[in-house]
Amino acid sequence: MSDDVPTPDKVEGAPHPRETAMLYGQGAAERAFLTAFASDRLHHAWLLTGPRGVGKATLAWRIARFLLATPPSADDGLFGAPPPPQSLDIDPEHPVARRMLAGAEPGLAAVTRTVNEKGRLRDEIVVDDIRRLGRFFGLSAADGGRRVVIVDSADEMNVSAANALLKMLEEPPARTTILLISHQPSRLLPTIRSRCRALRLSALGPGDLQDALAQTGCEIPGDPTHLAALAAGSVGDAIRLTTLGGLGMYSELVGILASLPRLDRQRALKLAEGATGRGMAERFDLTLMLFDILLARLARTGAAGQPPQPEAAPGEAETLLRLSPDQAAAKRWAEEAATITGRMRHGQAVNLDPAALVLDTVFRIEQTAGQRT
Repeated sequence: MSDDVPTPDKVEGAPHPRETAMLYGQGAAERAFLTAFASDRLHHAWLLTGPRGVGKATLAWRIARFLLATPPSADDGLFGAPPPPQSLDIDPEHPVARRMLAGAEPGLAAVTRTVNEKGRLRDEIVVDDIRRLGRFFGLSAADGGRRVVIVDSADEMNVSAANALLKMLEEPPARTTILLISHQPSRLLPTIRSRCRALRLSALGPGDLQDALAQTGCEIPGDPTHLAALAAGSVGDAIRLTTLGGLGMYSELVGILASLPRLDRQRALKLAEGATGRGMAERFDLTLMLFDILLARLARTGAAGQPPQPEAAPGEAETLLRLSPDQAAAKRWAEEAATITGRMRHGQAVNLDPAALVLDTVFRIEQTAGQRT
C-alpha cells in the first residue's frame, strides 16, 4: 500500500500490531486460547471482540505468530508429550517472527480494506479481498502445515464479502485458523458468529493502559488520570487523544460549559475553528467523540448524584454537578445526547461545514443547560 494511503489496521502514531511485543491487560483471553490449544481441540475460527483499541489486533498477531512457530507434534516421542505452552510469547529471533515482521510469512494472510482503482482506500472489505484467500489456501503449507488468516476488521465486510467468508467457515481448509477481529459483533451475520469461538477482550485498567502507551512510545502531555478517564481503557483512543491534542480540546469543552448559562462565545468560536481546514478530518472526528463523552458524563452525573471519577479535566467535577444535579437533569442530558449525536453524525455524513456543526452543538448544549424542571 502506498505511503500516502492510511493503513486500515494500524492506529496512527502507534506501531502496527505485528510490531507490538507485549499485550497488556488481556491475560484471561490469552489463557483461554492456550487452554484450547493444549486440549488438542483447537477451533478453526475465532472471533476476537471487545471495545475498539484494547488489543484485539495485537492478540490476533500474537496468536498467529504462536501457531506458525509451534507446529503440531507428529507424536509424543520417547519421553511423552511436551508440557503445554504457558504463554503466546515467541522469541523475536525465531524465523517465523522475523518473517512476520518483514511481511513475508507464507503461512499468514491478512485481510483488510484495500485501495480501489483510483488508489483510494475503500470504506469496506469487498468480496475480491476474501476470494484472494482461495489462492492462499491453494499454496503449499508452510512449516508445520499450519495456515492463519487475520481479518481486520470483520465488521467492515460488505454483504458479498461476508457470504464468501461464510462459505470458508462452513468448509474450513485443513490446518487453517481464521481470526476475525470485531468491534461490533452484532453487525456480523449470525451464521458467521455461530461458526466461531468467541474471545472477549475487556477495557484496560489505568496501570495496564499506561504500560501499553509506554510500549508505543507515546508521552502523556498532562495528568495521566485525565487521559485514563477519557480513553476508558482503550489504548487506541488514548493514542488519538495524545497525538491530536484531545486532552486540551476536552479541557476547552469543559471550560465552555463552565461559562454557562452565559456562554463564552469567543471560546466556542475558537473551538469550532480548530475543527476546520485541510487535513483536519481526524481532529474533527475526535471533537465529535469528545462531545459524546462529555454528554455521557453529564448524564451519569445526574443519575448517580455525583460526577464520574477520576476527573477528565481540571474543574470538570464542579461543572458537571452544577449542570446535572439530579435525575431530571440526567434524563434531559441523556435525551439531548441521543439527539446531538445523531445530528453530528448526520452532518458529518453529508459534509456539513465542521465549524458550523460544532457551533450548533455548543448552542444546543447551551439551550439544554438553561432548561429547568
